[in-house]
Order: sequence, then C-alpha cells, then structure tokens
Amino acid sequence: MRLGHLARAAPLLVRTAATAATAYPAAALKAGDALRSRRRRFTEDDVAAYAGVSGDRNPVHLDDAFARGTGGFQRGRVVHGMLVASLFPALIAAHFPGAVYASQSLKFAAPVYVGDEVVAQVQALQINAAGARHMYYYLCQVRHQVLHG
Repeated sequence: MRLGHLARAAPLLVRTAATAATAYPAAALKAGDALRSRRRRFTEDDVAAYAGVSGDRNPVHLDDAFARGTGGFQRGRVVHGMLVASLFPALIAAHFPGAVYASQSLKFAAPVYVGDEVVAQVQALQINAAGARHMYYYLCQVRHQVLHG
C-alpha cells in the first residue's frame, strides 16, 4: 500500500498531523503506508455552500475583486482552509468506515484558489493497538496536482 511521493513540482498547500481511532486491524495499514485521494477541484458552488453552512463569509472567499485587491491574492478568491482540510477525514473514512477522526493541527502553507485541482495524502506515522481498537497517527498533506500535456 506504500505510494510514491507526489510530483516534486507540486507545492505543499496544507500540512497537518491527525489522529484517528478505528476497530480495523493494524495489519490493514502499516506505519509508512499512504492513502491518496483522487484529484479534487474546488468550485464556486463548493465555496458558496461551505460559506453558507459554516457562516464564514470572509470576502476573500466570496468576492474576487476584494480577494485580489484588499486580500492580496493575485489569482482571486481562495477556498476556505477548513474546506480543503476536510479532505483528510473524508479520505480516512473512505478506507476505514467507522474511524473516528479525533484531532488535527493545521498549517496553511499556500492558498488554494477557486478552480484549483488538488490531491490529498495521508501517511500513517504510528499505529498503537489497544485491544480491538487502533489509534493511527497521520501526516496529512494537500498539494496542487500538476498536470502535464
């Protein structure tokens, strides 16, 4: 299940440490193994829906002129950081249904702009067995997907 590194040209956007607990056996995932998402493009509709649900209506997310001018984001509106970070628990749950995503700490290294395509990856750093339950410690990263052609 070990995956190769993401393309070297892909800049790091979000990096986080996370923990999740599951009843799945530790043999299903070993330290060093990585899970990688499909490419994900965040749309205007995604950002608007997240703003509606979260109440985060910061104009750097919703107003292109504001984001470029006052916000200083040259390419316009940026996707909410927590919306991008939601890729991590979704990726873990897709492989381990019933896993409880217990904690995370985030560092937003670069903006994800509306329309950008990204790939999320979680890598198991440490696995602790406690009876029938297992605690996984992950390194999680989101990178721009670099497409050639």
